[in-house]
Amino acid sequence: MHAYANPASMEPLLPVTRREVLAKLTCDILAASGRLTGQVYAPEVLRRVAGLVREMNCYYSNLIEGQKTTPRAIERALKQDFSTDETQRNHQLLGLAHISVEKLMLERLTTETVDVYGSEFICWLHREFYQRLPEPLHWAKTLSGQAYRIEPGRLRNFMVDVGRHTPPQFQAVPRFLSRFTQFYSSKEIIATDRLAAIAAAHHRLAWIHPFGDGNGRVIRLHSQALMIHHGVAGGGLWTLSRGLARQRQRYYEYLQAADLGRRNDLDGRGNLSDAGLAAFCQFFLETVLDQIQFMSGLLGLPTLRTRVERYFQFETVHLNLYREELMRLVRTLIDEGEIPRTRVQEITGKGATVSAEIIKLGLREGLIDSPSPKGPLQPGFPPKILEFYFPQLFVDLPLQESATALGP
Repeated sequence: MHAYANPASMEPLLPVTRREVLAKLTCDILAASGRLTGQVYAPEVLRRVAGLVREMNCYYSNLIEGQKTTPRAIERALKQDFSTDETQRNHQLLGLAHISVEKLMLERLTTETVDVYGSEFICWLHREFYQRLPEPLHWAKTLSGQAYRIEPGRLRNFMVDVGRHTPPQFQAVPRFLSRFTQFYSSKEIIATDRLAAIAAAHHRLAWIHPFGDGNGRVIRLHSQALMIHHGVAGGGLWTLSRGLARQRQRYYEYLQAADLGRRNDLDGRGNLSDAGLAAFCQFFLETVLDQIQFMSGLLGLPTLRTRVERYFQFETVHLNLYREELMRLVRTLIDEGEIPRTRVQEITGKGATVSAEIIKLGLREGLIDSPSPKGPLQPGFPPKILEFYFPQLFVDLPLQESATALGP
């Protein structure tokens, strides 16, 4: 199959087809993102939910790559408690690396001036991810079974086939990335096209396939960085990976369709299909909108209060002694985010000794948290409550073999 050497080969970089549909989706996404970030919550609650979404992000990113973890396994890994099974431990390490890089990425984007479309940033994401993995996870295999070492942050120096697509010649990858940066960072892209450009950049970066391995993870992190940069990340309260994992087969089908060459004189003026890229962009933006709307509904304060109460009604039989008092305490923490321990007596209507027992019980169950033995109280979100507080946040999707659209 032909390997591309000229960056003009990946034109168009922004579709003309379906432009009005994509512009309408952009307006809907901006409005939905505004509603999500406008939810009435205490900053501490939003911070903790954003942390939960980071864990969800690595869970779904692993699933997309054909590697299954569980919320409990991720929580244990965050406490440096790893499985004795080598495969599961590797999946935990991959999840931890994803969480760490995502946090580092957010910190960098909020404290530095970063060229988010530049090859330096893209290579930085790859390097930071692989530097957090042990040596055995630095190796991959070609489709023919030949093993090769992944160099963190280094562009590939060999040819690959990705399904039916042969990415550009490895010698030409820097030129393709240079054109990628030049186009997508341009201020000439108007506001109503900007989110479509993020979607198109997601595909074109996958099409370039800059690294020997890890392309899928890096590209999804990069798309998240673009959403943060352009102000539609919703304060970290939603994740693209959940939407893509739930439609994994369609995701790869749309990616592959956008790989195809121009079909006829009505299919744009570039080397690749304008219609194929437009269809991918529409799928991508519909997925973004769906995930923002999902999280917005999930975080509605009245319904969240109801779900907290339902958890205590049906899942805490072993807490019969102080169940009602602990529920009132947790509900207050969901409302306010953080309270001093001295308020527990007021909330529960109990004396100091019993209130101390209630705090001890809540801490033991993970339903409340505290930064220190005598510090303020904050809401806890242990894995056991997730399906009650946030139903369908983590979905146990069937594990499929790793697809080839972004491999190897």
